[in-house]
Formats: sequence, C-alpha cells, structure tokens
Amino acid sequence: MHEAIATPDAAPRSAAPGRTARATRALLACGAATAPLFYGSVVVQMLARPGFDIRRHPISLLSLGDLGWVQIGTFVLTGLGGVAFAAGMRRALRRGRGATWGPPLLGLWGLSLVAAGVFTADPSVGFPPGAPQGVPDQMSWHSVLHGVAFFTSFTALVVLCLVFARRFAGLGRRDWTACCVATAVAAPVIVALGMRSPTAAGIPFAVAGAVAFAWVSALALRLMAELGAGRA
Repeated sequence: MHEAIATPDAAPRSAAPGRTARATRALLACGAATAPLFYGSVVVQMLARPGFDIRRHPISLLSLGDLGWVQIGTFVLTGLGGVAFAAGMRRALRRGRGATWGPPLLGLWGLSLVAAGVFTADPSVGFPPGAPQGVPDQMSWHSVLHGVAFFTSFTALVVLCLVFARRFAGLGRRDWTACCVATAVAAPVIVALGMRSPTAAGIPFAVAGAVAFAWVSALALRLMAELGAGRA
C-alpha cells in the first residue's frame, strides 16, 4: 500500500528537473533566434520596400512609412527575444564568471531594441520616398530616444562581450575568448566608421548589427550546448 502511494509522488519530483531544463532551453532558443529573425525580416523588407537602398539608408529607416510597422515589430520581437534569453541565461548560469553581470547586460540589450522600435528615427536621406535628401538639422524627441536606444544596446553588448571573454578565458576556451574580444572591438569600430558619413551609413551600421546579432545567437547556442552537457 505504501509503495503504491510513494511511486506516483516520486515521478513528478524526478520530472521537475527535466521540465526546468526544457524551459531554460526554450528561453535560450529565443536568443538563438534573434539574428535570423531580425536580419531575415530586414532582407525581405530591403527587397520589398520601394526606394530603400542599404548603401544609403540605415535599417532604422524601415520603421517609417506605410509598412513601417513591420520593422517596428521586428525591433520589438527581437528585443523581447533578448529579454527571454537573459532569463534563460540567469537560469543556466547560476554561479561562476558571467553569472552576475551577463543576464542584466543582455536584458538591457533586449530592452534597448524594444525602445529602438517604439521610438522611431526621423525621415532622412530620401526615405521614405519624399523625405529630405540630407540629414535633418534638428532631431525630434523620438529620434533622439531612438539614438539613445541604439547606443545603449551597443554599449551593453560590448560590455557583455568582455564579460564572457573573461568567462571563456577562465574555461580555457581560447576560440570563444577571441570571438568575444573581436566582437567587442569590431562592432563599435564599424559603427564609428558609419558615423563619419551619415548619408552613407547604411552598410556599416548593418554590418555592425550583423556582427552583434550573430554573436548573441552564437552565445545562445553555446549555452544550450553547455546545458545539454551539464556544464552550464
């Protein structure tokens, strides 16, 4: 009689760690999806939006016009994916290097992307069609906040790269340490190059973003692999 009662009670307890691991993996998968989601949407819009030229127009300008809601939604969904990744990172890295500062920095990166979608840039460089060909002399309040969100996201990411460079160095992973350091250096340098020519910043900004997003997705996949191997 006692064995018949104890056995059903033991099954849920033994299954709980499995459910926790699956939930953590799902949150990490949100991070892995950020780069494909964001740049998949951007590529489709580049081909579909009349007048958009990545050689001249930053990706942020896709948030303007009749179909601007697509890019706004892309920013917001990608940012929420980053926030979910931060929650998964918190669950996966309970101790050790990166466990303290990694999740909040990643969460800040995600929230900054949400803000970049909510607060749109001003029309400029001829986009949307009919917009001034140059850069406006004065910025609207929402364009200023968009710029703040942009630079906050990159700053958070650079610091996050350095945090994980230290973590991977401690684990003896020279390949990942080099990847983190290279991303921390390359992304802001490319952004700085784009800022030197505001009317031709589209490609530099897009490349810098691709480097950043690719690193985030790769890190999520790495943590998923560590979780599967029981090393996270």
